[in-house]
Amino acid sequence: MTTLARLTDVTRRFGDVVAVDNVSLEIQQGSILGLLGPNGAGKTTVISMLQGRRRPTTGTVELFGGNPIDAANRRLLGSTPQETALPEVLRVGEVIDFVGAHFENRTPTGALAEEFGLSDLLRRQTGSLSGGQKRRLSVALAFVGNPQLVLLDEPTTGLDVDARHALWDALRAQHSRGATIVVTSHYLEEIEALAERVVVMGSGRVIADDSLQGVLSHVGLRLVRLASPQLDSIAALEGVVRHEDGTFFVRDSDEFLVELVRSGLPFSDLAVRGATLEEAFLSLTALQEA
Repeated sequence: MTTLARLTDVTRRFGDVVAVDNVSLEIQQGSILGLLGPNGAGKTTVISMLQGRRRPTTGTVELFGGNPIDAANRRLLGSTPQETALPEVLRVGEVIDFVGAHFENRTPTGALAEEFGLSDLLRRQTGSLSGGQKRRLSVALAFVGNPQLVLLDEPTTGLDVDARHALWDALRAQHSRGATIVVTSHYLEEIEALAERVVVMGSGRVIADDSLQGVLSHVGLRLVRLASPQLDSIAALEGVVRHEDGTFFVRDSDEFLVELVRSGLPFSDLAVRGATLEEAFLSLTALQEA
């Protein structure tokens, strides 16, 4: 597959703070990559270096085979930052037209507005929009030039559940037409809904890089829920990684259940399932910090 962007042994420092620590990462054409991690993990710094807004302290960053600092290498890049900033006196349609005028192969304003649920807002000044409406417009603008690669930093911040799902549909439609998309998000269900590949960051490092199912299986945890008057004693059994109020995370649920029965400890209401992405994420970051 064609590599659109690459970080090789990249470190970025801000004074004594290491925001990105020796990260290597490739973004292949045609994928939706979810970049997941807590605040301070380094996600936004990675995005800003790919956008050419920051330079790495050490290592190299490539965008379409060149340096992202060079504007010519950003012609096929679309992006939406965490913070939304729009000219308040311009109408929505005027903003789309203005940004679209910078691209030879732009999406028509009406078509873009329809896809992102902005058709009824085209004549509204951006200063009169709600925070969620501004966010939808900012994400739509990332696609106006038919980019090959789009970087979306927390794209659904401020959106309600229905608006978030509508935006996911628009992103899937753009991807089906060939856009490669990188999404950072605090909404773990968003990564689960969109991403084909998940990169988990913690403390400035990549701690997992795999398919969605691969990240889940990489953690290798099963979740066991049960009721018992002796939860602390059950938590001390072999194979328990961590526990929270009757929820036990174990490496091998079969072995754990054998140990539980052998222990003679009382329990009821037993349920076993695989870890969700959120649980995998929490386990990965906890292991990184340990």
